[in-house]
Amino acid sequence: MDRWGYAATIDVFLSEPAEQVFGKITTQSTFADLLSQKTAWLAEIEVLRSALRASAMPSGKIFFEYTIPRLGGRADVILVLGPVLFVIEFKVGADRFDRAAMDQVWDYALDLKNFHETSHELTIVPVLVATQVSAAPAILELRIDRDRLVRPVCMGSDALVNLFQQALAFFTGTPIDAQDWQTGRYRPTPTIVEAARALYAGHDVGDISRSDAGAENLAVTSQRVAQIIAQARSEQHKAICFVTGVPGAGKTLVGLDIANRHTDAGSDLYSVYLSGNGPLVKVLHEALAQDHVHRAGERGQTIRIGEARSKVKQFIQNVHHFRDDCLTDTGPPIEHVALFDEAQRAWNLAQTAHFMARKKNLPGFAQSEPEFLMSCLDRHADWAVVVCLVGSGQEINTGEAGIGEWLAALERSFPTWRVHLSPRLREVEFHADAALDALARDRRARWEPCLHLATSVRSFRSERVSEFVNLLLARDEEAARASLIEVLRGFPIRLTRHLPIARQWLREQARGSERYGMVVSSRAQRLKPLAIDVRVAVDPVHWFLKGKDDVRSAYYLEDVATEFQVQGLELDWSCVVWDGDLRFRPTGWEHHSFEGNRWKRVRDPMRQRYLLNAYRVLLTRARQGMVIVVPEGAPDDPTRDCAYYDPTFEWLSGLEIPVLPAR
Repeated sequence: MDRWGYAATIDVFLSEPAEQVFGKITTQSTFADLLSQKTAWLAEIEVLRSALRASAMPSGKIFFEYTIPRLGGRADVILVLGPVLFVIEFKVGADRFDRAAMDQVWDYALDLKNFHETSHELTIVPVLVATQVSAAPAILELRIDRDRLVRPVCMGSDALVNLFQQALAFFTGTPIDAQDWQTGRYRPTPTIVEAARALYAGHDVGDISRSDAGAENLAVTSQRVAQIIAQARSEQHKAICFVTGVPGAGKTLVGLDIANRHTDAGSDLYSVYLSGNGPLVKVLHEALAQDHVHRAGERGQTIRIGEARSKVKQFIQNVHHFRDDCLTDTGPPIEHVALFDEAQRAWNLAQTAHFMARKKNLPGFAQSEPEFLMSCLDRHADWAVVVCLVGSGQEINTGEAGIGEWLAALERSFPTWRVHLSPRLREVEFHADAALDALARDRRARWEPCLHLATSVRSFRSERVSEFVNLLLARDEEAARASLIEVLRGFPIRLTRHLPIARQWLREQARGSERYGMVVSSRAQRLKPLAIDVRVAVDPVHWFLKGKDDVRSAYYLEDVATEFQVQGLELDWSCVVWDGDLRFRPTGWEHHSFEGNRWKRVRDPMRQRYLLNAYRVLLTRARQGMVIVVPEGAPDDPTRDCAYYDPTFEWLSGLEIPVLPAR
């Protein structure tokens, strides 16, 4: 299916009657049949025909209503002229340019530049046209970024002639082959919010994932999980499947894809996506509900936000709500398939028993959370499948059992279940060797390489960011320095001691609506002199979804999110502020917790691991680049002694992370 509502060469577009062009656009459109939309299309057609005739443009091609899948939107017009690709967004009847409209056309251009195969090397000019702006500047300022993407040009209808002429005089080169351009593959790397929206709207995971030679294909892993489910249903047995992946590799996307395939509660394939990550569930709920209302409005339908939220909650659930339902109802759950995201964060026996006694009045509860959750699906008499989506080095809170408890529970209590395992469960971050050794002798276990997602697709500018972070935290100086050289080719990382410099750098890097924000460890108690107080809880829905005009959003760089709010989610650009809770020393990391009015050493190995993992989460949130701030400390404040910070800064700068100059 074509991605556009109308396409034609420039000469055909100019020769066809306007009504005929309009008719072809409306035939392909999914918009509601509104007079305002029809009026807008007719105005756009007339403005472009007039500008193209007056400027005597060379041959080229025009596309109306060009779909941008990752963003779930449509660019009004894509114009291929000479060596330039114009992305044009019209605001018919507008007499001013607002920030949101400018970001909208910028986002469309960025999306093509980053994810459309035949647009990568092109000069792209995003244009915002407000039809009631009459002033037409004689000379247009064209600001060009490093990747040949021009900053948005804002103008009235009359200025389009000048733009076409000046742009083609300025940008020289081989004319774009329009036929080749339009057949280019679109391979996006969506945020988890964008991916969830696309899946919920009916897109296939293959439509919204990368498929380049260096990346593991998400569709392959997703398809294998689907086959395991189909086989369990066909052969009437129970199975558990462990999918692993580096941070940002798309584990959550695999889970959402499977759950989205089977949303009919009347089907025995009915599936549910479960997560104990409260902020992630909240953000996805609200994002999908808002998107559902918006899409309905485009079709001329009205759906209340409360109704949309209720529907979304059937698709994505908090694992603790699922658990509580199974405590109340001892029968099998309605779902035959349960997908547990971040399964390594499920509670161990001690934490589960403590919770059950304190909150549920069930003293003596004798099952860990993994064992109880499996027992719920085991209530089915015929078949069931549990899919565990597992992140390496991601346990960050007290009582999180890690993957070893799932394997131990399987060995202890579910001897007939078939087991499908990623071979990468052997990696040191999973801390599951003993349980794996026991399972290795079990004939029902099947090791499947396709169940591991080896490449981060979050940091689409460099696939090696998570590798670099792991080496940094492992203090492998030589390997980390070598890895950084590769990372910096496409993913800028900067270092500074000054928060204002970091803020300014973020704002300069981000384009369009690319989201940026500050993240810190939840134990970073002594950043208060920098106006950072981790005790002030942020609402992740506002922080991740609100726009630049909302003080509660990440954009304002005032409220900070911790590892608990950002795990499983991402930013385009991040600022990681490093406090004295994790300190570099020649002999190893020192782990600290601020209690009362002083820092205390953390000596418990599990708590040390949680703290190191917290920084692993923070340092792998960015998709496009990050800046790390290590404060200078204060000689007159014993809680912010310079010795707490200086060695860490020296270690990071010694890895040759570029240091931002003071201003």
